Amino acid sequence: MSTFTATYRVRRDDLVRYAGASTDFNPIHYSDRVATQMGLPGVIAHGMLTMALAARAVSEWAGGPDRVVSFTVRFTSMVVVPDDDDGVDVVVTGEAGEPDDGLVPVAVTATCLDQPVLGKASARVHGRAR
Repeated sequence: MSTFTATYRVRRDDLVRYAGASTDFNPIHYSDRVATQMGLPGVIAHGMLTMALAARAVSEWAGGPDRVVSFTVRFTSMVVVPDDDDGVDVVVTGEAGEPDDGLVPVAVTATCLDQPVLGKASARVHGRAR
């Protein structure tokens, strides 16, 4: 069975760029004060950014975004991004199943600090190009 792993470093400046691209300027994604007032442990990454990183890993493994037919996730935990130059790693792993009708099912996991951040994540891709 084919597997893959990809690690993506997320820093506060990534959150700023994502906020601009997505127009999601919720202060929980940039202000520790607001995030903690909302009961969060600190500034958190956008859930859709976390999902996009997982989709990127699948896409790169599959041979390109045009090979991904479907991608689904549930958000189960937050990616807390420290206010430092190091950021935090999101680790995405995938395990391909047996092809069915030309499509390969992929079980996907995404973790941060060894804790799952996406649940029931899966993809279906056209047979691998590589």
